[in-house]
Amino acid sequence: MAINTDKNSYTIIFAIAMVVVVGSLLAFTASSLKERISANKRTEKQQNILFAMGIADPNDPNEFVPAERAQELFDKYIGNEGQYIVTGSTAEKTTDAFDIEVKKENDKVKQDSNYERKMPLFIGEKDGQKYYVVPMRGNGLWDAIWGYVSLDKDFKTIQGAFFDHKGETPGLGANIKEAFFRDDFKGENIFDASGSYQGVTVKKGNADPKNERKEDNAVDAIAGATITGDGVTAMVKKGIRMYLPYFETLKK
Repeated sequence: MAINTDKNSYTIIFAIAMVVVVGSLLAFTASSLKERISANKRTEKQQNILFAMGIADPNDPNEFVPAERAQELFDKYIGNEGQYIVTGSTAEKTTDAFDIEVKKENDKVKQDSNYERKMPLFIGEKDGQKYYVVPMRGNGLWDAIWGYVSLDKDFKTIQGAFFDHKGETPGLGANIKEAFFRDDFKGENIFDASGSYQGVTVKKGNADPKNERKEDNAVDAIAGATITGDGVTAMVKKGIRMYLPYFETLKK
């Protein structure tokens, strides 16, 4: 018996069947790729953290270490001994620092002002020098921005930085991930001459194109990307400030 495809019931049943089939396929695909996706995210985090420490592709200093070497190099320079979860002025050594997502912690604080924020911290050592790598997240012009900033053993100077974004304007705000911008943060002091915490401001008209002044707590802004630059300023200042109570205990 021929099926009457002109009936509304046929259209509805066909649509439902397609939704069920496609939904099942998507669910199966997501489930089967879950471990791979998780592994890729972990690798990317390792690459970002290493990059903030100045550990990059040996053939191109502006590229991450190869994905296949990320775990090996992370174990070498940081390992399980260099992973901590910071809460207030205390920290606990852990192997679960990768499981702490800055965005989710920010959301929890927004929902409950009494919630005690958990903050991942990665402490590495390279060429006899310690690096304290702080993950951070903020808002750009269009969407989320994030980054990793490494501080020296005195918690006064930025040793390296990496920034990325979800949807900033190509050629403008998207340039926060480019070397000419992020490299300006290297060597910048986060305290002023009086010892007051300032962070680093992305400043329009800073008049320091070669970034020779490392004690002015500022780097040059990207032309045409004022709002994204303001987002980076707020992210860096807040991101580092939250770790200061713990860093103060390490100075004693």
